[in-house]
Amino acid sequence: MRDWKEHYQRHKDPGEPSGYLVYNETILDHFKNPRNIGEIEKPDGMALVGDPRCGDHIRLYLTIEGDKIVDIRYKVFGCAAAIATTSILTELVINKNLDDALAITDDDVIEAAGGIPARKAHCSLLGVVGLHTALAEYFLKKEKGKL
Repeated sequence: MRDWKEHYQRHKDPGEPSGYLVYNETILDHFKNPRNIGEIEKPDGMALVGDPRCGDHIRLYLTIEGDKIVDIRYKVFGCAAAIATTSILTELVINKNLDDALAITDDDVIEAAGGIPARKAHCSLLGVVGLHTALAEYFLKKEKGKL
């Protein structure tokens, strides 16, 4: 069996002195207590997106009233960072107007998280892609008169 300490030292990101899988309190809190998890039965917008590099994927649901996101729910199959950053994204988006929600980037999620290990930064993009995809579906439904 390989010594985990040796493996850890070889794979440690030099920009992260405490190691590449050390999460701050915000990430740990959202991982252990994810917000807005679940499904919306008849969503105005929905997306299923994934990251083929790591296998993480999410299903994200939106309820929109007027020009505002009034509910956002999700289910994640993924690592602690994917769960936490998607939870953080939902808090950034809830009660936002659509233009403000579309302007949210993965950098905004990382900033709200108080940082994330560099090797897990791609996880913050998963929720953002899901949000933008669900909003695109909403706009298509609205354009076709299906809402």
